[in-house]
Amino acid sequence: MAKLLEAKRSKLPMKRSPAVPKVPKVAPGELRTLFDYLRYAVSRFNAAKLVFAHGTTDPVAEAAFLVSETLHLHPDQFESFATARVTVAEGNQILDLIERRIATRKPAAYLVNKVYMRGLPFYVDERTIVPRSFIGELLDSHFGGDEDSTSLIGDPAEVERVLDLCTGSGCLAILASRNFPYAAVDAVDISKDALAVAARNVADHGLEDRLTLHRGDLFKPLGGTRYDLIISNPPYVDAEGMAALPRECRAEPKLAFDGGADGLDIVRRIIDQAGQHLTPQGGLLCEIGRGRDHLEAAYPNLPLLWLDTEASEGEVFWIAAADL
Repeated sequence: MAKLLEAKRSKLPMKRSPAVPKVPKVAPGELRTLFDYLRYAVSRFNAAKLVFAHGTTDPVAEAAFLVSETLHLHPDQFESFATARVTVAEGNQILDLIERRIATRKPAAYLVNKVYMRGLPFYVDERTIVPRSFIGELLDSHFGGDEDSTSLIGDPAEVERVLDLCTGSGCLAILASRNFPYAAVDAVDISKDALAVAARNVADHGLEDRLTLHRGDLFKPLGGTRYDLIISNPPYVDAEGMAALPRECRAEPKLAFDGGADGLDIVRRIIDQAGQHLTPQGGLLCEIGRGRDHLEAAYPNLPLLWLDTEASEGEVFWIAAADL
């Protein structure tokens, strides 16, 4: 169940729930167990044609997430307690969340102020985009986070400085600090509001001594500092995608989505400037959603390495400093 709740989806919208007949609201006492509430929520979400793009990929995962959060359970614990009885007070709270999710169309993460990435909880609210990125998985699979992984930049213990551009809520910077235990991590965002959320997450994870937040436009607040690794999940939704954003995504800051006409306005700037901020053995890891064709056309001679994840293909690239 925890795997279903992983916040690793791209910024692009997911498919809507299939249309089904309207589901009548439940009468008090009809639902008893966690599974009863999950089943009811799934039916309500399907009938309401909700869109899932914020850390859960379908109505089952979304329902399990909301039930678990209401009952102060980690997603890993849902199956263990699926047949447990829910108190009347708890049930009313769950039903309230279900109805608020439908009525407001706000992402579930905003309703409970929490999202999970790589199994870790992070605070989130409307001041920043709900984090979902494939980079967290790639840090484990290609940078020594998993014991059997081969790192693209050598021994993670020898990485001294890491930069997260467009950090938002700070989740990727925090995950990077765990993968590179001896590195100083800088995280940059142009939004004062987003950095306030990031500061809370940095404090919650006890990383104030290792992770520094900077407000500014990409590399501008960093001077001439160079990094062994730069990661970024920047705004990359193109004009067509922006026009088609579902209501759930419109609850999030537009600044975190809008990548210009072809989605690559910010990505181009990162690529063009990254070489000036990398050590000779370093590299850039950047997520761009479905912009691969546009990027390869814009940089035909750039030897980009496209990295796949369990749920993505060709949405994140790696390039070594030497190739920049």
